[in-house]
Amino acid sequence: MRKITWNIPNILSLLRVFLAPLVLIFLTFKFTYPVYTVEELELRVTFGDILAGTVFILAALTDTADGYIARKKGMVTNLGKFIDPVADKVLVMAALISLVELQRIPAWIVVVILSRDLIVTGVRMVAAAEGVVIAASRGGKLKTVFQIVAISMLIFNLPFGIEVMWAAMILTVWSGMDYLIKGKKLFTD
Repeated sequence: MRKITWNIPNILSLLRVFLAPLVLIFLTFKFTYPVYTVEELELRVTFGDILAGTVFILAALTDTADGYIARKKGMVTNLGKFIDPVADKVLVMAALISLVELQRIPAWIVVVILSRDLIVTGVRMVAAAEGVVIAASRGGKLKTVFQIVAISMLIFNLPFGIEVMWAAMILTVWSGMDYLIKGKKLFTD
């Protein structure tokens, strides 16, 4: 029986899973004291927003770090291949769902993003069962960067956050279509 390999990249990915609930708690817990308010911009940031944003950005940085370390040091494992994308989705979904509750983002945008992620995960599962690896595309990586920036802007209640989220959503749909095109051979008999 093979044992699970716990290395730094895998621990960083797992850390992201455990930080996701903190983002949710800090964002949705009712901190009533605004740290700063700019009325003409309708900008209001609470202590909870700052805590949530800080944790979210730190967690997002672990994604960059774990991938870099795993590839650079030859620490790529099956556990890492599994936990890394799951951790990303848990973190992003925790933040997006919290932002829906705070009415900073429409729920339908979250449904589009979640749907794309479920479809891509399904395509990758079918591919894996056939012994085919569908690697992360450039579009998928760009989508992730835009999502992280947009979510951070929305957490901190910054101007143009929703516009950046629109761009992230468009990239999300586009990269999802790319995965479907790459995987279409899997669905033809």
